Amino acid sequence: MPSSALGDQLLAVLADSTQVFHLTPLSFALVNLKPLLPGHVLVCPYRSVPRLRDLTVAETTDLFRTVQLVGRCVERVFGASALNIAVQDGIDAGQSVGHVHAHIIPRKRGDVGADEVYGLLEGEEGDLGKWYSRRERPRFPAIPKDEDRKARSEEEMAREAELLAREMEVEARGAENGHL
Repeated sequence: MPSSALGDQLLAVLADSTQVFHLTPLSFALVNLKPLLPGHVLVCPYRSVPRLRDLTVAETTDLFRTVQLVGRCVERVFGASALNIAVQDGIDAGQSVGHVHAHIIPRKRGDVGADEVYGLLEGEEGDLGKWYSRRERPRFPAIPKDEDRKARSEEEMAREAELLAREMEVEARGAENGHL
């Protein structure tokens, strides 16, 4: 369990991060370096723990309330009709980073197979290229292999985070008025 000093250091780093677009008392949301699909973001608790079961009730409540608000926001902003929300809870579930985090992936009809996005989450940043190379159906768009996909620049991620921060204010106002 991180010490209070370590938690304070994390909060200081997050406050200066251009990738973070939403902060709550116990969680934060940030844009993804190599999104699986446009709008793929992450929601994390401040306290770094490996498993969902290690969170307190308050942390769990805050995390999933944040997932709900951020999901509504990215669905609207990216013109999606649905979301995949995934928590890979432990190494055997495909967790590649040793702390709890939720993936929110905006979805549109025909982007990739309905449940197949979960397979994309496995491995380092979700290897879309490897997944598409194994597919026989050509109806899916051609996506470069993971090693051929360029990581987004700090500036690009900062622009997306700024847009989503503004849009989260819209969501927060709606939630205050009972629209969620």
